[in-house]
Amino acid sequence: MPREAGFSGLDWIVLGGYFVGLAAMGVALSRKQSGTEDYFLGGRRMPAWAVSLSVVATAISAATFIGAPFQSYAKDLTYLSAVIGQFIAILIVAAFFIPVYYRENVATVYELIGTRFGNQAKQACSWMFMIGRVFANGSRLFMAGIAGSQLMFADSSEVHVATGILILSAVGVAYTLVGGIKAVIWTEVVQTIVLVGAAVAAIVVLLNRIPLDKARLSDVLDAAPAGSAGGSKLDLIRNGVSSTGVDFARPYTLIAALLCWPIFNLAAYGTDHDLAQRMLTCRTAAQGAKSAIGAIIIGVPITAIFMAIGLLLYVFYERQDVMGSAWPGPRPGKPEDVFLTFIMTQMPRGLAGLMMAGLFAAALSSLSSALNAMAATFVNDVYKRMRPGLTDAAYLRAGRLSMAAWGAVLGAFGCVCIAWHRYNATIAGQTLIDFALGVMNFAYAGLAAVFCTAIFTKRGNGASALASLATGFLVVLAMQPAVMKWWWPLQGSVSDSAAQLAPATPPTIAFPWVLLLAFMLALSVCCLGKRGSGRA
Repeated sequence: MPREAGFSGLDWIVLGGYFVGLAAMGVALSRKQSGTEDYFLGGRRMPAWAVSLSVVATAISAATFIGAPFQSYAKDLTYLSAVIGQFIAILIVAAFFIPVYYRENVATVYELIGTRFGNQAKQACSWMFMIGRVFANGSRLFMAGIAGSQLMFADSSEVHVATGILILSAVGVAYTLVGGIKAVIWTEVVQTIVLVGAAVAAIVVLLNRIPLDKARLSDVLDAAPAGSAGGSKLDLIRNGVSSTGVDFARPYTLIAALLCWPIFNLAAYGTDHDLAQRMLTCRTAAQGAKSAIGAIIIGVPITAIFMAIGLLLYVFYERQDVMGSAWPGPRPGKPEDVFLTFIMTQMPRGLAGLMMAGLFAAALSSLSSALNAMAATFVNDVYKRMRPGLTDAAYLRAGRLSMAAWGAVLGAFGCVCIAWHRYNATIAGQTLIDFALGVMNFAYAGLAAVFCTAIFTKRGNGASALASLATGFLVVLAMQPAVMKWWWPLQGSVSDSAAQLAPATPPTIAFPWVLLLAFMLALSVCCLGKRGSGRA
């Protein structure tokens, strides 16, 4: 039954007990570390099934927990069409990328670039990854900060969201420092279970509160408009990915799923050390490949569960005509906060605490994963070259210090994302999940181009790799709504009696198409170079 908004004592006990258990688990696992290989790669002894769940926890994050329900609440299920690109990409990563990483015995995937194009290219890729992680995880922290703001202050004002971001950053750094990648993976196994349990609990509560049988509920959703895009919320189920034309303004169409999303996921699972690091912790390349494929098989239905929550929330809040006396009244708060609003005002006591534990589990698993991967990359690809010959203990200490520093940077960038998302949502109508995915383009375009050149061609060298990374970043930057308005072709306008030139209104180009354009240009640049001599 609905209750007064806010956390009860039982909710706080559930949430607090979860974090105490998480901290205890991290401490217990930290006692068996023996050096940087244990800390950053788990001694290469992690089972494939645990790695799969860890990859799922890292990939889902607060963006899925908050963004996916809002996506289907405000629009439809077409976000799931990206699954096509996921399967294409993961088969390529399992067949080509992971075997190469194990054959070269790399500690970070960027060591392969060092072998192929030289150390300058390796370090450039490492820095591009770390900058990209700041963008990607900063945006996810921003979304988790919305939840923290709702929990602590019962609103999502900008100051309160920033406070939530900084607190979550501090908590994430503290528990990641303790246990290394082994603790990250095993705690993410627990976090995935909590995450799925929380989502299923929400569906059960919603189904019990909505006075419709399954057939009637399906009819209501089938007749519901899919936001401004038109069509039905259930078009994806009824007709599949029906849009076969090229529409650059839409991120989720059949053409985008076949052309754009494979590039995005190739970059995510094959070149982004945040996810690729997991696959390097297995005993063999075959186990690493199995963990990657398993992560996709597990992750797709979990994402579908969160999309189903959004559909049910649409009926719950927007369809007074079918809810009747069970209608809770107009939805309070911002539209993107709809799932958080439901948790704080409608979930039974205790279950609200479980739901928020699931949300923070998603947020902290992504944060801890990023911090560990960024620290591993900094130590192995940058610091060891700057300070060769130090003891393993010294490198481990440097890794922990860099982890704390990256945590501060992520928190600061998360606060920047508050204003960035507000602008993109106003100008381009970006949803939360589109924003979180779109910021990854800055690093992914160049990284995907450099790795594809290294693995699939005999072209490229250090100079062309550096130029490729710069090309990918700059093209994505140029295609941002705030930047496009300054360079998009000018149009004439008449004001009073004086003719003036003013910027034309740039078209809306969805982030997957921006990535495809940037990747193709970056790949062309990288392939212009003749094969170099390797390490320099």
